[in-house]
Amino acid sequence: MTTGVTAPTAVTLTDLSRRFGAVMALDGLSWQAPTGRVTAVLGPNGAGKTTAIECAVGLTRPTSGSVRVLGLDPLTSGADHRARVGVMLQTGGLPGGTKPMRLLEHLSRLYAEPADVGQTARRLGVDQFAGTTVRRLSGGQKQRLAFAAALLGRPEVLFLDEPAAGLDPHGRLDVWDLIEEQRDDGTTVVVTTHSFEEAERLADHLVIMSAGRAVVTGSLADVTREGSLEDVYFGLTRKGRA
Repeated sequence: MTTGVTAPTAVTLTDLSRRFGAVMALDGLSWQAPTGRVTAVLGPNGAGKTTAIECAVGLTRPTSGSVRVLGLDPLTSGADHRARVGVMLQTGGLPGGTKPMRLLEHLSRLYAEPADVGQTARRLGVDQFAGTTVRRLSGGQKQRLAFAAALLGRPEVLFLDEPAAGLDPHGRLDVWDLIEEQRDDGTTVVVTTHSFEEAERLADHLVIMSAGRAVVTGSLADVTREGSLEDVYFGLTRKGRA
């Protein structure tokens, strides 16, 4: 069910499918992320959320269908386009042998007009463990570092795959505040999450996925018109799992 997207869209997934052997991770998935808004993508484990993000940033080639980010296919776009997109994945991407500030300083040099490394590190508390190698960081510390890295290029579109997972309550609030600031500055943010609280606080637009499809999209008010977010979510995703 789609309630409609009236704002211009920065991200469009159309009839997207991705098969891994006998497993269909995405099965005709279609949704859009409005420009300058936060889109929250919810769904149970195995719904295809991470695979959809990997397709949207060009890390995974769809079996069929199309992806457009800022009007271009991420698989064939050039370096200039990729620099306009920030990505934080659940796992991987952080070299274990380096230290956090050294990594952030290196990444900042890849952009023409990077965000201030020191300020970004302080906002996420990375400066508090700057002397520890990445491999020795806790899960929550790695989350903070990965989020900081995603912000360095001042992206126009920011993909965050469960950014608050593993964080303590203070860390979650720090992340949520920064996501809202990014949105207020005009950045399009796509957040995958299992948290109803996170979705209700952040989302201008919601996508609920199940079994590789979008089972409902729309604003929070539209999606919850006939019940709470939890009720709608469990009603739709239980059907998808049956």
